[in-house]
Amino acid sequence: MTRVAVALGGNALIERGEQGSTEVQRHNLAIAAKALVDLAERSGAEIVLTHGNGPQVGFLAIQAEMASAVVPEPPLDVLGAESQGQIGYLLAEALHDAFLARKIRREIAVVVSRVVVLADDPAFHKPSKPVGPIYDEATARAHAAKQGWTIAPDGKSWRRVVASPRPYRIVEAAPIRTLVEAGVLVVASGGGGIPVVELPDGRLEGREAVIDKDLAAVVLARAVGADGLLLLTDVDGVYRGWGTPEAERIEILSLDEADESLAANAWPAGSMAPKIRACAEFVRGGGAFAAIGTLDEAAAVLWGRAGTQIGNARFRFRPRTRPNGR
Repeated sequence: MTRVAVALGGNALIERGEQGSTEVQRHNLAIAAKALVDLAERSGAEIVLTHGNGPQVGFLAIQAEMASAVVPEPPLDVLGAESQGQIGYLLAEALHDAFLARKIRREIAVVVSRVVVLADDPAFHKPSKPVGPIYDEATARAHAAKQGWTIAPDGKSWRRVVASPRPYRIVEAAPIRTLVEAGVLVVASGGGGIPVVELPDGRLEGREAVIDKDLAAVVLARAVGADGLLLLTDVDGVYRGWGTPEAERIEILSLDEADESLAANAWPAGSMAPKIRACAEFVRGGGAFAAIGTLDEAAAVLWGRAGTQIGNARFRFRPRTRPNGR
């Protein structure tokens, strides 16, 4: 059976401009779950899920700061773990209901995942990823002095910035793969995973950092032996001339074209560039196919009828018959 790692963008939970209440997330995830179940059932593929956590971990950071006079603020790695549990619960609930609506019962498991990064990763010396609340400059500098933060301008405001180190392996890779092999639909490595470093004595220690969720999706895909990688977002593919009257969706972006365009900074660093880089890495490392597209067209993206495929030739997806009971 073809196995596909599917990464959901943050818009699957909270769309731009929404407040992000639990009710809003449940509503959005009900829609997302229907698309994912449709993808799994129409294609016959075995899917493994991961997701972003940008808005949610930011909300948790705001809550922690506002309650700091009453309870101690947890570090960012702990907030990341909290967001994985929160989103995983809501996603599992939505998937269960979407399968049940089709009279299908599926086992679903959410695995709170730690991802190993290197303690000497250069990213730790150049924090660049904004997290948490926005501040005026004076407040930001006061936080930085008190808590040892690195801060940086974000438009007219200021924010805390943390490192975004490269992910290398998922600590829970073996049990995740065991679950997948047993036919369980697994949600793992949410938000890029909890960053941890391995100490000389073998212990693992959390780090306050944010791992790029697209590169983490590549690590997850390889860990479970996935054939393909789908990065589902709110844009229906990669475009030449984005934002111009001549904008044109690219159906196939070769590995050479991907490398050249990334080197030339042709894509936004905070959105499309990481996705193209992750897809290219997955295919170059032996993956059969990788593609970028929208959640509501997920099945069409898998079939190569929508979105953008990254690779040197169009991959022709061939559905396989599912074993009974799967």
